[in-house]
This record gives sequence, C-alpha cells and structure tokens, in this order.
Amino acid sequence: MIGVLIKQRKLSDEVAKHLERMIRDGELGEADRLPPERELMRQYGVGRPSIREALLHLSKMGLVEVKSGERARVTRPTPQFVIDALAGTARHMISAPGGVHEFQAARIFFETGLARNAALNATKDDIDALAEALEANRQSIGDLQRFERTDVDFHYVLALMMRNSIFTAIHAALAEWLLEQRRTTLAEGEDVKAYEAHRLIFDAIAARDPDRAERAMRDHLDYVARRYTAVVEAGG
Repeated sequence: MIGVLIKQRKLSDEVAKHLERMIRDGELGEADRLPPERELMRQYGVGRPSIREALLHLSKMGLVEVKSGERARVTRPTPQFVIDALAGTARHMISAPGGVHEFQAARIFFETGLARNAALNATKDDIDALAEALEANRQSIGDLQRFERTDVDFHYVLALMMRNSIFTAIHAALAEWLLEQRRTTLAEGEDVKAYEAHRLIFDAIAARDPDRAERAMRDHLDYVARRYTAVVEAGG
C-alpha cells in the first residue's frame, strides 16, 4: 500500500511539472482552460487521483484555479498570493523564541529603504498623499483604534511610492504579522510620540533628504522595537 501511494505521488508530481512547464513556456496562457480530467488522464496515462493531486499542487502555486464542476483555468500568481501562502509559516516563526525581533529587524531594513526611496523619487502627488496620511494620523491622536489604522496607512503610502506590487504586498504582510507589536506599543501618550516620529519622516522626505529620511525611520522603528521588548518583559 505504501509503495502504491509513493508511486501515485510521483506520477502526480510529473504531471504537475509538465503542466507547470507548459504554463511557463506560454503553451498554456492565462485564462486558458485545461483539458477535462478524463483527457488529462488519457494524455498522461494516469488515474484520476494523480490528475487531481497535480491540479491541487498547481492551485497551491497560484498557477491554476480549480472550481467544482468546471475545468481548471490557468491563472497568474500575484505578489499578494505569494505572501498569503507564507502567512502560516510566518506566524509560526514569529511565535518562536526571538521571532518577533527577527521580523522587527526585517521591517526596519525594509522601511528605511522605503523612506530613502521616497526622499529620492517622490513626486508632488506622492508628497501630497503622504501629507494627507500624516494629517489623518494627527487627527486620530487619542483614538487608539483609529490611530492604529492611520499609522498603517502612513507607512503604506511610502510602499506605494515604489510603484511595485511586490513592495505593497510585503508591507501589508509585515503590518499584519507585526500587528500584535503595534497594539502592544500603542498606549496612552505613545500615539503622540508615533505621530511626531511620522512628522520627522515626512519633513525629511519633503526636504528631499534621503539620509535624514532613512535615519528618522530607523529611529522610529528602533524605538518601537525597544518599547515592545520593555512592555513584554514588564508583563504587558
């Protein structure tokens, strides 16, 4: 029985690899329908379980969409799909000893780059959008739930300035994965400090000073990381 299962799994892998290659080489284009299961069974000389296992594998890769009663359809994996696929693993890593600190370090590296890019390349519309986000952040001081949303929005505008969907997907993921950190560090009076840090970041970007923008972002996130550690060690 074990030997049969191993053989079946290998057959499904071979089918999946062949279909993946056809998609990658353009033989099967986006939105194309794959042949019916019965036809795939005939083409590859395998049973229905192998075909369904292969399609499930491709679906998890974001290469095909499988709906009950319909032929599988070729899709294109988006950056958000890739990030979402990592969500479970990321949460497990965060819960491990030192996990939060590792993700904090990744966020600092990522967002200091966003700040530097903004100072170098932001358009007038970009600066105006960041100014609006900063003002919304200021107006939400005293309402921690609202402040949390506007805090995320301010940083999101910086990600948008990259004009690259991979960066916005990474930003959204980090914001979600480190949500517990944000809620732990945002307490009474801390929203004012966070706003002031955002204002310093904005001023540096508006002044087209990449070194100052990077430093302001690093100082902001370093403080958040230190405060999180202090709150956790103090028992919340």
